Amino acid sequence: MEARNNLVIFISEFRKSVRMLALAIALTTTTVFFMAPRLLEMVQHHLADKLYFFNVAGPFLAHVKLALFSSLFALMPWVMTVLWRSIGKPFGVKGGQLITFIFFTCLLFYCGTLFCYYVTLPFGIKFLLGFGSAELQPVISVGKFVNFTTLFILAFGVIFELPIFMVFLAKVGVCTRAFFERSRRYAMLLIAIVAALLTPTPDIVNMTLMGGPLYLLYEAGIIILMIMRIK
Repeated sequence: MEARNNLVIFISEFRKSVRMLALAIALTTTTVFFMAPRLLEMVQHHLADKLYFFNVAGPFLAHVKLALFSSLFALMPWVMTVLWRSIGKPFGVKGGQLITFIFFTCLLFYCGTLFCYYVTLPFGIKFLLGFGSAELQPVISVGKFVNFTTLFILAFGVIFELPIFMVFLAKVGVCTRAFFERSRRYAMLLIAIVAALLTPTPDIVNMTLMGGPLYLLYEAGIIILMIMRIK
């Protein structure tokens, strides 16, 4: 019954802000769309060589997707504020604690996206394209390139928030530190499944590039709980 009440409170609180947030994302996406060619050129210069398209709408859809991702990236503090207000209200998390959770969640998200953009993606793309040869040249679709990079970066930003959610669950009494310590083997299995679902291509390299840091973040969450003396 308590879980049901908490869910009702969460949904009620979430609905108060989600319409304005959706409108802001739509307006920001529309605005950023006109800068999307420049953004695509910048990402392409950093991660790829030539890009191609195989249908008439390919470039347009790629620019729309890139604009949407950019708007989510820019508005992530607002997204996290809406999310944490909704999650925190049923558990009585407010004031300074709420601001702390919002701040560190945004910080970890941006750290994850930057780590992916500057470290993981260049390494992963270079490794995968390294299997090419004189007879086997890559022809990369602009649509698939945008899908690959944006989903991978967004997924990394989300998984980097794992420690803060572990702290939240322990702080409100949903899970204990001992539970996380006992559940390492199950965490590894779940991480493998999440990495397989979130990576744009289901190869072992991309799964490892995501699953490895995710498990390290799981261990970091346990260490943070120990430092904060949360049992």
